[in-house]
Amino acid sequence: MGMKDAYSLTEWSNVFRLTVSSNKPKAKLRADNRDIPVGGSVTLTCSVDSSSSGWKYYWYRGEKTSEPLTTQDAVLQSNGQIRVSQGESYRCRGGRGDPVYLTEYSGYIRINKIVPNKAVVTLQPNWTEIYSGETIMLRCEIHDGDTEWEYEWKSPRYTSTNNNEYMISKASSHHSGNYRCRGKKKNAKHVSTEWSTYIKLTVSDNKPAPVLTVSPSWLSPGDSVTLSCEVEHPSAGWRFYWYKTVPKLSDYSYIYELLPGSINGTEQDSYIIHGPTHTAGYMCRAGRGDPVYYTQYSKPGFVWSGDVHSAVTLKVSPDRVQHFTSDSVSLSCEGNFTECRVRRFPEDRYRSDCYKWRFMTGSTCNIKRYQQSDAVYWCESGSGEFSNAVNITIQKADIILVSPVHPVTEGQSVTLGCKLRRGQLLSNVFFYQNDKLIQNDTRRELKISAVSKSDEGFYKCKYSGEESAQSWMSVQAVSRPENSSSLVPFIVGMVCVVVFLLLLCCYRRSNDDYDNPGA
Repeated sequence: MGMKDAYSLTEWSNVFRLTVSSNKPKAKLRADNRDIPVGGSVTLTCSVDSSSSGWKYYWYRGEKTSEPLTTQDAVLQSNGQIRVSQGESYRCRGGRGDPVYLTEYSGYIRINKIVPNKAVVTLQPNWTEIYSGETIMLRCEIHDGDTEWEYEWKSPRYTSTNNNEYMISKASSHHSGNYRCRGKKKNAKHVSTEWSTYIKLTVSDNKPAPVLTVSPSWLSPGDSVTLSCEVEHPSAGWRFYWYKTVPKLSDYSYIYELLPGSINGTEQDSYIIHGPTHTAGYMCRAGRGDPVYYTQYSKPGFVWSGDVHSAVTLKVSPDRVQHFTSDSVSLSCEGNFTECRVRRFPEDRYRSDCYKWRFMTGSTCNIKRYQQSDAVYWCESGSGEFSNAVNITIQKADIILVSPVHPVTEGQSVTLGCKLRRGQLLSNVFFYQNDKLIQNDTRRELKISAVSKSDEGFYKCKYSGEESAQSWMSVQAVSRPENSSSLVPFIVGMVCVVVFLLLLCCYRRSNDDYDNPGA
């Protein structure tokens, strides 16, 4: 019995399955933030991708160290987490058992410590709306003179480490977007400022075209003319350049001559020309920056004068302001020029014969019916002379006012009339000046035997219930010697002196006769 009991066996235990992997596990590291805020910290979490447990974690700071961190270097939050407040590169690994079996190191995570210094992006020149071809300098400024900084930029195209200046030498549309920077201490690569606030640049590929306005449009003798140049973003460092137009007859365009005082541009967007008396054209453009970026030239702006005392004169046939749509109107230039052209405002979109006409040898151009519209016309010579300007209106009504197309000189006689599209005028034509009835008798015409300045104004006529449009009649003053008015007191004074001397002479003579009665 005893020998039989000595060879008794228990049942087999439950199976315990052991899996051995030939691949060494690798720890994984993640951070809740890559930047340590001012006065704060970030949490690092280490884990081992394994179904087994029992891991402990070891932390390392710096890319060349293999000594794990201690509780003096970081705050242990749990077995798999620590809290750090120093900027540097970190990694971790897991370990278990006795002797300790260690996993592979995790990858590095670079933690950056933020310092309170502020980075600010400034622009030179200081405008954010820029145009293709301009030069722009962005500068990163950090207000701390005791620290040497390196600078990092984020731009629409890439992130770069550079000095504190970011140069865009020839801007284009792909430079549009947000720009910001931050500083990094040269002796502590993991210490930096926060990113600056964005500056947004907008780059337009369309070169701006300024708009020129001219005031007044019609000149009276002695008027000064104010030119105004309007450009996009008017406060953005523009200087303004002013030009007089000179006709270029070969291609129906203009060349430009700088006006006095604008060779370096003006800060003001207006320019005053004192006392012009003739029709003339002007242009402007703007520029800014160094090197100077120029806008396009503006379209020409004109001032017009009805003065016929110019080197070239525009004649109109029939010689009146108003015309019916069925009328044929002829224009001709007169003067000692071999070449000349007729211009109009608004421009002729049909490019009429008048627009193309250049040679003056007895030529006349006609306004065709499909080109008829209200416009101002004048002549331009190849040597830069501008003629008087005339205002021609085309009327669809059945009645028009017949009034002179040129100014009338003081003292001359003038006759205003009325004309029907069909038929003849009879009598009882009413005439108005500045909407005031001035003649309502049986006459068909308004005759002014000697025009004065008071006769200048808007005129219209009315016949049998039909009323014409009104037109301006200009009266030109007779030129007088410049200082004639100043001579009057002098002449009066001289007359008084002569009279006084004559009286004095007569008084002395009478006294002599009284003292010597027998002489």
